[in-house]
Amino acid sequence: MDTINRFKWWEKGDLDGFFGLFVDNLIQLILISLLCDKVLGMPGELIYGRILPGVAVSLLVGNMFYAFQARSLFLRTGQKHVTALPYGVNTVSLFAYILFVMKPVVEQTKDVELAWRVGLAACLGSGIIEFGGAFVAGWVKRVTPRAALLATLAGIAITFISMDFCFRIFDDPLVGFAPLAFIFLQYIGGIYLPAKVPAGFVAVISGTLLAWMFGRMDSTALANAFNINLQLPSSYISDLLSTVVSPYMITFLPVIIPMGLFNLIGSLQNLESAEAAGDTYPVRSSLSANGIGTIAAACFGSVFPTTIYIGHPGWKGMGAGAGYSVANGIVITILCLLGLVGFVSALIPVEAGAAILLWIGVTIASQAFQATPRNHAPAVIVGFFPAMAAWGLLMIENGLRAAGTNIGATGLPALTSQLPIAGLISLERGFIFTSMILAAMTVALIEKHYRAAVGWAITAAIVSATGLMHGYKIVDGVIINAYGPAYTWQFVLGYLGIAVIFLILGSWKSKQEKETF
Repeated sequence: MDTINRFKWWEKGDLDGFFGLFVDNLIQLILISLLCDKVLGMPGELIYGRILPGVAVSLLVGNMFYAFQARSLFLRTGQKHVTALPYGVNTVSLFAYILFVMKPVVEQTKDVELAWRVGLAACLGSGIIEFGGAFVAGWVKRVTPRAALLATLAGIAITFISMDFCFRIFDDPLVGFAPLAFIFLQYIGGIYLPAKVPAGFVAVISGTLLAWMFGRMDSTALANAFNINLQLPSSYISDLLSTVVSPYMITFLPVIIPMGLFNLIGSLQNLESAEAAGDTYPVRSSLSANGIGTIAAACFGSVFPTTIYIGHPGWKGMGAGAGYSVANGIVITILCLLGLVGFVSALIPVEAGAAILLWIGVTIASQAFQATPRNHAPAVIVGFFPAMAAWGLLMIENGLRAAGTNIGATGLPALTSQLPIAGLISLERGFIFTSMILAAMTVALIEKHYRAAVGWAITAAIVSATGLMHGYKIVDGVIINAYGPAYTWQFVLGYLGIAVIFLILGSWKSKQEKETF
């Protein structure tokens, strides 16, 4: 009983953790409402009456589960401090399902209702993969070096998290620098504010005040956005089941399966990151709960899978416990059910919370070096490359889009004259798998485990043959995944060649050193 009394549902660091996770989730909600409207042409009733209430259900289920899981870990181990796993809508799947599942349906049929139902089925498929994968993920974790699992996260953290928010801060220094100063003072300099007021809280408040003071915000937009309209979640299982057995499910399996695997591996890597930070959560229950959250999303109207978020070490470093997860689930649910997502986005600028997320990225990247053997640092660096390629391609695509064109319209030959664009795209496709495999291969070589290095090279060849790595084609100016060895045979042969070289020279070296191979 004494142990139970010592567990605190709210720690001082939970306020900072909440603001960081809340801003991260809020960005996803804004993207959902914006893209569903502008790209798919969905009416407000569909977005705010079905999708966002479904998102609320999935986030509430997941955030509450991981908060109670943190409590369970505390009671089981007696650790002084535990931090719940962060959780929310998966950003990659959000874009993939809008652009490559629902948008084609809208273009073919002009029926946004059908596109939504197909999205439900796709979301369900991802949830089933995530749930089923939970029962084999433990084996993947055991055979994969920690450096390989953390390197992928570190690459994503540096590029898609830290760099993006760093750009936002430097885009408007009058608003962004003060919050950055508060975050750096406490979490890098170790200087606590008077009365130990959380730096994250002060960062968000100061950033918001400065944004309004310097005229960055729109009071008219804020007033127009304040429109409370209660929308309770409803079950859409009948719509879901009718679409699951339709031909559309087969048509979009090439998108659903990779996205489900992507979410599964990403969540597994985040579990490894949490363990490296001191919180060892059960793999099976953690991942199966993630799958259940995605399945719940589909059943209640959301078309977007959920995932265990990157960033646990950062939240833990801020002193967050279980409360930040509970608060995030409750507040996001209230916003989604009352239709206030637009109001909050009109009130609080992204720049106000950017410094928190920049720090989270720095923490994750640092962990990849601090929580792995020192001699594995080269493997971590190798694991960075695919994520850097993915980020670089995104920058190129955004630049071309701003100029009113795209990669397809510009043409690969024209781009090749300035940079090896085909190599960039190939490295970007399936980068989460490529990063993990290349880093694992490097660790095996560092440790002189030549047989393991051969195994990882063969694994790379097999995954490449499916098209999950490196496969792409350009359709209507857009880069899309392409599956099968017809698109990736050069990589298959290349990886098999690497395996042969490792086998021959590794055997020779082992024999020379009289080691067993």
